[in-house]
Amino acid sequence: MATVVLHNVTRQFGSKVVLEAVSLEIHSGQTAGLVGANGAGKTTLFRLITGELEPDLGTVTRSKGLGIGFLEQEPLLDSQRTLYEEVATAYAELKAMEEKLHRLSERIAAHHDDPRLPQSMAEYDRLHARFEIGGGHQMEVRINEVLGGLGFTEADRELPISALSGGQKCRAALAKLLLQDQRMLLLDEPTNHLDIDATRWLEKFLAGHHGGAVIISHDRYLLDRLAERIIEVENRGAVSYPGNYTNFVATKERRRLTQARQYAQDQAYIAKERDFIAKHHAAQRGKQARGRLTRLERRLGAGEFVTANPTDRRRAKLGFAKASSGGQMVLRCEEAAKRYGEKVLFADLTFDVTRGQRWGITGANGTGKTTLLRIAMRQVEADTGLVRLYENLRVGYYDQEHGELDRSMTVVESIRQVRPDMLEAAARSYLGRYLFSGDDVFKPIAKCSGGEQSRIRLARLILAEPQVLILDEPTNHLDIASREALEDALLDFDGTVIAVSHDRYFLDRVVEHLLVLAPGQHRLVTGNYSTYVELVEAEKSREAAAATATVRASAVRSARPVRRLRSSKYDRLSIDEIEDLIGESEARITELTDRFADEGLYRDPEASRRLQETLETEREVLAELEDHWYHRIEHA
Repeated sequence: MATVVLHNVTRQFGSKVVLEAVSLEIHSGQTAGLVGANGAGKTTLFRLITGELEPDLGTVTRSKGLGIGFLEQEPLLDSQRTLYEEVATAYAELKAMEEKLHRLSERIAAHHDDPRLPQSMAEYDRLHARFEIGGGHQMEVRINEVLGGLGFTEADRELPISALSGGQKCRAALAKLLLQDQRMLLLDEPTNHLDIDATRWLEKFLAGHHGGAVIISHDRYLLDRLAERIIEVENRGAVSYPGNYTNFVATKERRRLTQARQYAQDQAYIAKERDFIAKHHAAQRGKQARGRLTRLERRLGAGEFVTANPTDRRRAKLGFAKASSGGQMVLRCEEAAKRYGEKVLFADLTFDVTRGQRWGITGANGTGKTTLLRIAMRQVEADTGLVRLYENLRVGYYDQEHGELDRSMTVVESIRQVRPDMLEAAARSYLGRYLFSGDDVFKPIAKCSGGEQSRIRLARLILAEPQVLILDEPTNHLDIASREALEDALLDFDGTVIAVSHDRYFLDRVVEHLLVLAPGQHRLVTGNYSTYVELVEAEKSREAAAATATVRASAVRSARPVRRLRSSKYDRLSIDEIEDLIGESEARITELTDRFADEGLYRDPEASRRLQETLETEREVLAELEDHWYHRIEHA
């Protein structure tokens, strides 16, 4: 059922039309991904849905009583409150009930002989019932669950909002929103400041949310796991695609190819018509030419032809030069350790990176990922062990703090800083590949957005023609199209890549080796992020199976004394095969037992006797199977 309906909505700011004639339905119980280039109008669409903005044309209809929770990229929080106090405002009504219940309880205890005592007790009972139905007794559990899931520690709860970092404030706003339990959630880049563990927790939370949700996100992995529909905002319109992000990409590509063919056909037809009109306009067939001109113009005006070339998509064009050959060894890490005070980031870390390999480094925040890169770059020293980036290598370092950019320079000056021999005209042409055109190239870096600064840094990095790329969160601030362009360029790069990233889609596409850091421990994986997930899930399955086997063995041991086993036809079977036979035997016993309910059986004593003997034989088979299974488990 549609809870929000936009019909022919147009919205503009000044002379700029952001959305035009958009018709869209948002459904209850469905999670939709909202994608599009930065500045395409995604956040404007959210503000129209909430009612913060009104459409210039068209209508926005919401279901009566619909509660909408809106997570903005720059949330407003009360800086005078602690983290806990601010997040707990999501339960303001329940908190007020809790305080009133406390006052009523004190009044009843202090005035037990008051004639109004029955009235007070009845009021307490009514209020307590409302408190209980509203989930009052689960408030603290829910607050702790959400704060912990989003990466906050117990000590963080008492920090004032004013002491939190920008990323922590965004996570606090997300926690507050999730606790409000609104029917419709509008989330604008909810994973921007989450590490992989917190992002996975959020995925599970949203998967269990029973209302609808629309998520603006560059996290393609999340959109693949959660989205049932993708809405793309492009060219002032919004188009809906069924399925997740991967399905959207495939469907859109099919549509683009179809439109490209239609565009070629339409352009050929239009050119042929114009050629005829131009050739015969003043000649003997002038009347026919003028008639064809009228029909052509009418059809063009009605939008019957594809007039925009679908292949002319504006997208960053990244490409690294061929890396000159160097030595085979790139990075050696031997029993490296780093700690800050009592906190151990990593210890006994040993691995080698060789020429042409692509490594990913991931893990929760605060586990030392960036620190490891800085040790390799000789900006920080390891406490013990060795981290050696081999000499005589041309290294391109992408610092997530944007520290290498001189913010007083213009965009074009920053490029020429890397290549002083490059003429301004050539630098401007080069920047066009990174979506900087016209006067954009003369904009001071200090006034560039995070995405623009990221593209400048990539442009500088590629221009330096490195042999080794060391990248710290390279996809941060990039829209999806730019992320895909970067991934394509890295896949074509024949040098070495070492990248810290929380972007699971990036880690799946690009890396061949993965280092996963956790507090005080690490794991090396040959493969990508999905390989790592499969390994973890397989381990969990084995642990669950072992726990089940232990419980079952305990139950069997307590249920009967274990008989001494003789050689048997079951000796050569595996544990799994014995378990299958146990299941089959239990099924046969159930079937035989059910047959005793047949009234006709009691009119045939011989049949009843045979059935009883068959049942006893099957029970003996089951007992022997279980004894063999227990014996094999004990001696596995």
